[in-house]
Amino acid sequence: MYSNKDNVNILTALLVKWGVEYAVVCPGSRNAPIVHNLNECPEIDCFPVTDERSAGFFALGLSQIDDGPVAVCVTSGSALLNVAPAAAEALYQHRKLIIISADRPACMIDQLQGQTLHQPNALRDFVRKAVNLPEPHDDTERWYCNRLINEAFIEMQRGEGGPIHINVPISEPLFEFSVESLPDERAILPHLAEFNFYTQPDVAEDFKKAKRPMIIIGQTKAENFEGADNQLADLEEYAVVLYEKLGHDYYTPPAHIDKMLLMIEEEEEDYLPDFIIYFGGHLVSKRIKQFLRKAKSARTVIVNRDGILYDVFMNATEVLQSTLVETLSALALAVNDKKPTAYHDKWDTLKQNCIAFCESYEPDFSQMSAVRLLCKNIGKTNCVLQFANSMAVRLGLIYASQYIYVNRGVNGIEGCLSTAAGLACGIEDLVFCVIGDLSFFYDQNALWNQNLTSNLRILLLNNGGGGIFGQLSGLQESPASENYIMASHNTTAEGICEENNIKYYAAYNNEQLAEGIEALTAPNSMVPILLEVFTDREEDDRVLRDYLYGDKKKLN
Repeated sequence: MYSNKDNVNILTALLVKWGVEYAVVCPGSRNAPIVHNLNECPEIDCFPVTDERSAGFFALGLSQIDDGPVAVCVTSGSALLNVAPAAAEALYQHRKLIIISADRPACMIDQLQGQTLHQPNALRDFVRKAVNLPEPHDDTERWYCNRLINEAFIEMQRGEGGPIHINVPISEPLFEFSVESLPDERAILPHLAEFNFYTQPDVAEDFKKAKRPMIIIGQTKAENFEGADNQLADLEEYAVVLYEKLGHDYYTPPAHIDKMLLMIEEEEEDYLPDFIIYFGGHLVSKRIKQFLRKAKSARTVIVNRDGILYDVFMNATEVLQSTLVETLSALALAVNDKKPTAYHDKWDTLKQNCIAFCESYEPDFSQMSAVRLLCKNIGKTNCVLQFANSMAVRLGLIYASQYIYVNRGVNGIEGCLSTAAGLACGIEDLVFCVIGDLSFFYDQNALWNQNLTSNLRILLLNNGGGGIFGQLSGLQESPASENYIMASHNTTAEGICEENNIKYYAAYNNEQLAEGIEALTAPNSMVPILLEVFTDREEDDRVLRDYLYGDKKKLN
């Protein structure tokens, strides 16, 4: 039996018709009719999560599995605001998050009622579309309710996709579940036209004629690469292709962009491109952005499915609405008979030197050595890597040989662990979450979650504070840096693991690290596993600086 609320039933029916399979539900009374309906639907799997902020990121992790839409349902009041960080991250990751908030009737807002605030546009800057459903009393209002939901879903699917917010006012009584079946609602399915790369043949032809062509790949959904591997491999034989592992999904030796740029000894201008094709989202490397901003005369084409101008290098000349596969296919076809340029060979030498240096550099016991050992041990096995922001992802970009999931949309440290927990719930492969101490303790409610699966493995890098700040020149001169900026602490995860039934290991040296990584990567476990690696922050800084600046010379 379903709720007797028409707007709730119309919404539930359309969630099913639009293929929503996962819903993360948070406790509350006002949203109880929605939660009840979601639980009644055999087509939808529900995941209860108490902390709404964690729930939003847990839903984000579920959406990363196959880029499908995932709902997260919260009660009225400040509960909705707690989902804002996940909504913002989903917006810039182009993830299809359906945020459903229950609400009191409009007449009760600002009347000193419990759990009320102005909800309809509370997330307006963090979602693609927000709709406020009516409480239907006749066929016209039911039609209006249906139309609003379809409008939101269509916007969610447009281009690369993105989050939406559906606010559902519900009048009392709330708990009448007397309707036998959901209404047969119409789903207005979109067939959205996209510009085809082949309609702009001059782009591919001019790229072919360029003397110093370069392709830059920012953060990209792994599934966007389906069918593009061969084309990209062909292009790498002709043009300079730079990417980070959050923008590339097949196994190749990592060529660390920051290290490559630091190894340049000749005139920097010799490495600047005259034609740039840039697609995808964020780049972690600040150096590559600063470097390419010096290419003032380059023709720079920004390519994405939404046709949005991302002028990252401050030299964009045009925007092309197209997909990654179409882009690579057209470019590969245009250059299939071309030989590598001298510019390509110069960069290729730099890449090979960088890879060789990375493979030969053996860091002392540190956060860097921990990430290196993990990536070496998992190799090319079927597993998933989810890195937290700040130092964790930067170390991952040095050593990971496979695609990296990371919340790079707005780069926040909150929700990284919750996202990994959600991702692990939807797949059988091992999911490794590499996370720093501040990110972990900030999001520790991710582990207060009855949905946790045994395939979740956590590598916690604990050096007692925000290690990334040690890389910022000049900050150490501030007396506020240690306690107020780096947030020094003496916290450990052991108690958190004990109370949440997570197997705990600790490492204080190389021997314990090797044993811990072996335990962390073991395929069979009945519970999640966490390895906490305790390191010295100053030693972490030294090891990384030695890697980056210790040898800029070419290797013979």
